[in-house]
Formats: sequence, C-alpha cells, structure tokens
Amino acid sequence: MLSIVLPAYNEQQMIEKVVITLQQLLTANSIPYELIFIDDGSRDNTWNKIQSATKKYKHVVGVHFSRNFGKESAIFAGLEAAIGDVVAVMDCDLQHPPETLIQMYREWENGFELIEGIKKSRGKEGIIHTVSAKTFYKIMSKATGIDMQNASDFKMMDRKVVDALLQLPERNTFFRALSSWCGYKVRTVEFEVQEREAGETKWSVTALFRYALTNIVSFTTIPLQFVTLSGVVFLIIAIILGVQTLMKYFCSGAVEGFTTVILLLLFIGSVIMISLGIIGYYIAKMYEEIKARPRYIVSEVIKSTKDREGELNG
Repeated sequence: MLSIVLPAYNEQQMIEKVVITLQQLLTANSIPYELIFIDDGSRDNTWNKIQSATKKYKHVVGVHFSRNFGKESAIFAGLEAAIGDVVAVMDCDLQHPPETLIQMYREWENGFELIEGIKKSRGKEGIIHTVSAKTFYKIMSKATGIDMQNASDFKMMDRKVVDALLQLPERNTFFRALSSWCGYKVRTVEFEVQEREAGETKWSVTALFRYALTNIVSFTTIPLQFVTLSGVVFLIIAIILGVQTLMKYFCSGAVEGFTTVILLLLFIGSVIMISLGIIGYYIAKMYEEIKARPRYIVSEVIKSTKDREGELNG
C-alpha cells in the first residue's frame, strides 16, 4: 500500500480538491493507498475540512497538532502514522504534480528505495523569493555536501528508508537532506512545479531565512568553522601589522594610522560578536536537543468513517 503524507497549514481550500484528485488518479492506476493529512495548527478551517473528508471519502487519515510545530515536524508525524509499504511526501497545494506519483511508484516497483522529486523549474515566483531560495540551496549544498539546488520535499520512500528516518533521535530535523543522507538505492524524477490553485504561499523571505538558518545548524557544523577561519585570518593580519609596526619603530619612523586602528578594532569586534552569535545558536540547539521534548504534540487523530464502516461490515 502507498501512504501519502500531506502536511497542511491553512489549506482549507485545497483539502477536498487534493482528496478527489489523488483518489481518482490512484484508483485509475490500481494502486492501494491512504492519504494522511497533518494539520500543523492551522488558523483557518483546515481541520474541519479534514474531518469532513474522513466522513465523505475512503482511506483518509487526519492528524491534528495542538499548535503549529512546523513543516518538518508535520512530515515526521506523517511518517510515523503511515502504515504503507512505501510512503510519499508531497505538498497539500498540488504544486507537486500528482501524476508524478505514478512514475515514482513504478520506480519503487522496479527496486528503487528512495525516489526524489527534482524540480525542472521553480514555477512562477517573485524575483526576491527566487533569488533567496537559490541562495539558500546553494549554501545548503556547500554546507551539507549534498546537491540540493533543485531538491524538494516531494519524495517516495520504501518502508526501510522511513524506518531509518524514524530511528534518528534528533529533534531539529531537515527532512530534505536527511532522506538523502540515509543513502539506499536512489532514483531521481524530474517534475514541473505547478501553479498554486488556491491560498497563498507560506514562505516569505523572512521565513525562508529562518528555515535556512535552522536547517544549516541542525545538519552541519560548517558555520562553526567560520569562527576558526576568521581567527586564522586575523592572526595573519596581526602578524603582518606587527612586523610593519616593528619595522617603523626600529627605523625611527612615526607610527601612523589611528583611523586604521579604529577600523580594525570595529571590524574585529564585529567578527567576534558574529562568532559568539554562531556559537550561541549552536548551544541553544544543543539545549533544545538535551531537553528531549517531543517534535510535536498530537491533539487528535481521526480515520475515514467509510473505512471503519467497511471493517465493521467485513
């Protein structure tokens, strides 16, 4: 059976549309399935729409968070709730084309264990958002050593990959990179990002920056190396300036450059503060991990009424 995890945040306009679209597609291709909606503390009627879907359609599961915990937590909640032999993760706004699921499923039948959706293009986005996203993924690719320029959360995973992900004890997770980090037999499938049919994107430049910062720190220690690198650079500069000062002293030359000294002090002070900020951020994340709070809190779980009626009749 194919389990499809659908994180949802303020997607009241899309719930029924997604159910109908996926139901028709998967039934037509004779693929047994379940649809798992994770309501990530939505502020609109998303949960009510999910509840209605469980009463109206078959094979629908709803998981309701007590508050907003973020997309990463919603994805892992869906993975834990999934019971299928193969699990797909896709956005609830249908920007990930449903038809690509069939291609992914056939690749899984052919023996591949991790099928990754790769974007051909980013679709219709504003210039600022496009530049911000490309910059983020370029930094992430360098930091993680994994090519993430066109990566996405649109993936299909064999049960053994899902189990491997769920065994990871960390609280601050980056699903997009962790799934690739696990390895296994990987296949990539290209797709065109579809235009959003309803609602608005949840990814502002500020949200993208926060997302980038959290995931870089949770997945790699590269930023900490900035502290060491800056220390080495300023050691070299200090040696050069020290030699220059001694030469002028022994040659009885006047010591010049009060402006230079002031600028150096300001620059060095700024680097020190940035370095302390990076170290502090890592310590904060370590503190969060040590507390070992759960990634999310589930308020309610509901399954399709029609499925339960079938079980009773059977």
